[in-house]
Amino acid sequence: MAIDGADFRSAGHSLSSNLFEDLRKDILRGKLKVGEKLSEQKICDLYGVSRTPVREALHQLELEDLIETIPNRGAYVVGLSAQDIQDLYEMRKAYEILAVRWAIERITSEELKKIEEAYELMEFYTLKKDSQKMLEINMDFHNLIYKASHNRMLFHTLSTYQYYLKETKSNTAYLDGMLDEVLAEHKKIYQAFVDKDPQAGEIAIEEHLTKAKRRAKY
Repeated sequence: MAIDGADFRSAGHSLSSNLFEDLRKDILRGKLKVGEKLSEQKICDLYGVSRTPVREALHQLELEDLIETIPNRGAYVVGLSAQDIQDLYEMRKAYEILAVRWAIERITSEELKKIEEAYELMEFYTLKKDSQKMLEINMDFHNLIYKASHNRMLFHTLSTYQYYLKETKSNTAYLDGMLDEVLAEHKKIYQAFVDKDPQAGEIAIEEHLTKAKRRAKY
């Protein structure tokens, strides 16, 4: 069946987007090492793609400063240093304090219900001692707060920071033995929403993210 121009462009965009996601994840997880050269042919061989989506994916990675293109030499992995990750934690904390304040001030009843449901799931998986599911619901909980801030730019920024920090952690072992502590921190955040108390929310999220930085292994 023939593919018209619009469908072809859409397919090409999907291919480059998927390749970008795969490359970004492998860089953050260290599968592609800092300083490693990424030739177009190498990417085609590693990921089983044609050359068509490679340049766009490399361009997107360069925009995120995960690779660097050196004239006449090619593209090289930059990745994230330990200092970059430390800085990400601090930037995320600063923005998320703002997000919590705005979310408490702007949240709808439907959004609050979703946060309540996410917290209840965190309680359930804490009782089950399921670190992997707890981590997944933890991300959902925070994303719901970002959405409830009703600020698109803040949502995009914080979602990106959270994704980077999640992917740079080697595993979920850092949560083992700490699930009760993590749940208690989220209870304080959730309670601030119930009480419509932005100041309590700011204090709770700052405490949580400060402790999260100490718990993380990268």
